[in-house]
Amino acid sequence: MLLSVEHLTKHQNIKPIVKDVSFAIEDHDKIALIGVNGTGKTTLLRIIAGLETYEEGNMIRKNNLRISYLPQDPVFDEEDTILHQILCMDKDIKEFEAKAILGKLGIYDTARIVKHLSGGQRKRVALARALLQPCDLLLLDEPTNHLDNDMIEWLEKYLLRYSHAIFMVTHDRYFLERICDKMMEINQANIYTYEANYSQYLELKAQREEIAQANERKRQNILRTELAWMRAGVQARGTKSKERIERFHKLNAIEKPNEQENIKLDAISSRLGKKIIECENLSKAYGEHLLFHDFSYHLQRNDRIGILGANGCGKTTLLKILAKVLAPDSGEVVHGDTVRIGFFKQGHEEMDMSMRVLDYIQESSNAITTMEGTYTASQMLERFLFDAKAQYMPIGRLSGGERRRLYLLKVLMQAPNILFLDEPTNDLDIQTLQILEDYLDTFNGALITVSHDRYFLDRICDKLFVFNSDKTIQQFLGGYSALMELGEKNTAVDKNEKAVKPKVSPRLSSKEKQELEMMDEHMEKLQKQIEAIDEQMEMDTQDFVKLQSLSEQREALETKMEELMERWEYLSEKQQAIEDLKKGKSR
Repeated sequence: MLLSVEHLTKHQNIKPIVKDVSFAIEDHDKIALIGVNGTGKTTLLRIIAGLETYEEGNMIRKNNLRISYLPQDPVFDEEDTILHQILCMDKDIKEFEAKAILGKLGIYDTARIVKHLSGGQRKRVALARALLQPCDLLLLDEPTNHLDNDMIEWLEKYLLRYSHAIFMVTHDRYFLERICDKMMEINQANIYTYEANYSQYLELKAQREEIAQANERKRQNILRTELAWMRAGVQARGTKSKERIERFHKLNAIEKPNEQENIKLDAISSRLGKKIIECENLSKAYGEHLLFHDFSYHLQRNDRIGILGANGCGKTTLLKILAKVLAPDSGEVVHGDTVRIGFFKQGHEEMDMSMRVLDYIQESSNAITTMEGTYTASQMLERFLFDAKAQYMPIGRLSGGERRRLYLLKVLMQAPNILFLDEPTNDLDIQTLQILEDYLDTFNGALITVSHDRYFLDRICDKLFVFNSDKTIQQFLGGYSALMELGEKNTAVDKNEKAVKPKVSPRLSSKEKQELEMMDEHMEKLQKQIEAIDEQMEMDTQDFVKLQSLSEQREALETKMEELMERWEYLSEKQQAIEDLKKGKSR
């Protein structure tokens, strides 16, 4: 056992985060912590990391327990380089290893100063730092935020092979399904633990709630009987059993179970005419960096389109051009007269932190007409998980995820007939995502979304715009999984990995041992060759023929480095599996 928590209680101001909860983390657990935004998932992660205190309870850690933590908002030495921020953590981290993982996460200029990084780049550097730090327990807070689909696929495979314990907060439901073997749900300051992946958790949770509701009905029946007995009359009070009175008060003091009502946000939209959005031959570049060219499309009334591509390829730029927020370099965008766009932007709009939640929504509308009738702003907030108390709180007291949920509701309250959603799933809890997905099912208008949430894309989209390396945008009919099945080589790769993965009794052959011993030396040589080519390219900036040749040499070396790195990961994990097996037998 790595860590045992007993009777833990923690408050944030007067709000209880956890109340008298107990749980344990074992050596090879892969645990997901889930719950609605604002329930305290990040706070609990920070408590486990030793960065937050608690009022009551005990936390027993294994001797010399090593923890690596990926926070939502990472902290760096702003004047240091990316590479040094990672290498300074532990002397055993190899430079080529750091550069390889940073490259997988889209960070190639490792000599760059941290203060010049964007928020997304900082999160990816922090993720690389967390993965590389030697540890027994890896804590991850929303690890897939700011990753494109290729990076998420790579991270998923990396964590599947990871041999130590993982405790993560994530809304990525494919991650939960494929990686985690235990779910911990935080709800009303309680923690419910399920030995299950995501789909099994949903079934077990439904069973638990059904039992809780049955017990509550039974309690209410007993209370009605006992209350009638208690009211039998003042003159009979002295003859009543003292124990029975005490039993009544104890029964009455039990909290009702939280009823997870099926919250439905009905489709709200204004009338949409025949002509919607038409774009012809769109092109856009920043300086000499071309994003895309010659893109044309006529948006249809019920389109459900997802935009896919690597970070920085121009997905958000395309959305802004279609919304006429940004002008293309060439081509034209025409909007129909009735078009009313709701644009949910990636980093939500500037909010007045002193403004009350209710006032913020009332800026858009005091009431909205839905399929079921007219609802006030307050009623819509309740449907979007903001109770009466939360509505009168200042926005500054909300968590980051709760602000995203509030901003999403504000966009929907404007009754748009076209929705542009830029990374709508970042920092939203699963329950809010389900509300949004149910809403989009009945939304009477067109939708275009940029998202790296594979589950969300499969659930909502039936058409994709895919950014290609030749700067064209391909139109694909189908969802994310259909695209992967069509052109993905991962299926064959996965089968190979399963075939060679050590099972009951892993062994390293003498040849593999020798190969692993020499691997560091080989990769260091390759790294030096790449650095030598980089220096040569800097010296020959005007000789384009030589630059082309050097660039091809560098690309070949990088491919070789990547192959070596994958082989090193496999052999290292095999060796770790052998060591873990030996430890298990020695116990």
